[in-house]
Amino acid sequence: MTQTVLCAIDINRPEEEVKVLQMASKLAELDGAQLDVITVVPDFGATIVGAYFKDHDVKTAKDSAAKVLKTVVNNVLGDEVDVKVRHLVSVGTVYEEVLRAAKVSGADLIVLGAHRPDFKDYLLGPNAARVVRHSNCSVYVVR
Repeated sequence: MTQTVLCAIDINRPEEEVKVLQMASKLAELDGAQLDVITVVPDFGATIVGAYFKDHDVKTAKDSAAKVLKTVVNNVLGDEVDVKVRHLVSVGTVYEEVLRAAKVSGADLIVLGAHRPDFKDYLLGPNAARVVRHSNCSVYVVR
């Protein structure tokens, strides 16, 4: 029985994430599971580019992402479902943060979309492929 479903979305492409959110919500509803929705803000601190960003820039980006995430989830799932959803914003590499959030929350299922595939990943985007490959729980990939 699934107790926690973690849904990873890209808030920069809300139209493409509608099906992902809807599927995650349906899967969570089937078992009465908690739905967690995560988005990841890139971490520029570890690169040369990071020298141009201050800590308050990352905090501002994270706060902005949290507002957008809340809006996207609310628009797609509605007020009644959104109230029960845990909204997570993380900073770092997408696949690493999704896997970390799944581990911390004890997720039984990760739901994410497969976007921007290139030849080496064949049918999955690079983040989806890495999550599938390294996850300790089941992963549902929405096309």
